[in-house]
Amino acid sequence: MGGWAICVHGGAGVDPKLPLQRQEEAKQLLTRCLHLGVSALRYSLPAIDVVELVVRELETDPLFNSGRGSALTEKGTVEMEASIMDGTKRRCGAVSGVSTVKNPISLARLVMDKSPHSYLAFAGAEEFARQQGVELVDNSFFITEENVGMLKLAKDANTILFDYRVPADTCSAGAGAMVMTDTTLQMNGLPISVYTQETVGCVVVDAQGRCAAATSTGGLMNKMSGRIGDSPLIGSGTYACELCAISCTGEGEAIIRATMARDVAAVMEYKGLPLQDAVNFVIKERLDEGKAGLIAVSKDGEVAYGFNTTGMFRGCATEDGFMEVGIWN
Repeated sequence: MGGWAICVHGGAGVDPKLPLQRQEEAKQLLTRCLHLGVSALRYSLPAIDVVELVVRELETDPLFNSGRGSALTEKGTVEMEASIMDGTKRRCGAVSGVSTVKNPISLARLVMDKSPHSYLAFAGAEEFARQQGVELVDNSFFITEENVGMLKLAKDANTILFDYRVPADTCSAGAGAMVMTDTTLQMNGLPISVYTQETVGCVVVDAQGRCAAATSTGGLMNKMSGRIGDSPLIGSGTYACELCAISCTGEGEAIIRATMARDVAAVMEYKGLPLQDAVNFVIKERLDEGKAGLIAVSKDGEVAYGFNTTGMFRGCATEDGFMEVGIWN
């Protein structure tokens, strides 16, 4: 193979009852982001610039769970997380607990490029953002009416709610008095009512064979304040090296335990597996009972993805003209 390639995701674990209109809206957003990334690659932008550009677009649109439209904490606030990694020299940057930064992925990039550190969180990340002059907005900018309603559902059910766009018929009562239906799903050994995560991410290999990855999320609906998931953790939610780049989505606690993103690269390095085989191996062998998905590219211009959920919002394109946008298996 060879040449550039790009893959994007909007989360794994899609409710099969998701209305067709919402499915179409998701596909349109992913297609728009793919075209944005493809145009940048055709203009020879480096992979690290392309992943930042695409994830910024995903953060700006409230459809998925990142930036504006992020899931709300138990306190009704937004605490966003993001990470970015340049595989060329394995440089990385990450942020957690961000509440006023319009584009957390760009702050993560600044942590990588303009600070002596790899990871800043909460007050320290906010202070660094002010020092760097990034665009700041009030926390209310990120909060949508839909998410306020979803937080109420989660609180009424006394649960963590994964899908902030769960269809009404997943609930057992009408609007205004909805109670989440029970399931046997668990997270970190504790029961949850609904599983669908909608973190966003992008992986790219450019025409020079440079790989990069970026991931951004609002986390879980009704999460404890201060909770940190896999998305900002290098090696768990995000990883890039000279060989490949990976962005993960799904049950953060399971992804963290599996060091999922790094494991894809590791089995390629140490087992000699091709990209798709490495993805399949990690999804099957490393998640235990966890639910997740991931997207990946290799230095040779290959794209791959995998998930053990009902679906994953994803799209990919390669220099030879291949393009695909999908949700289900």
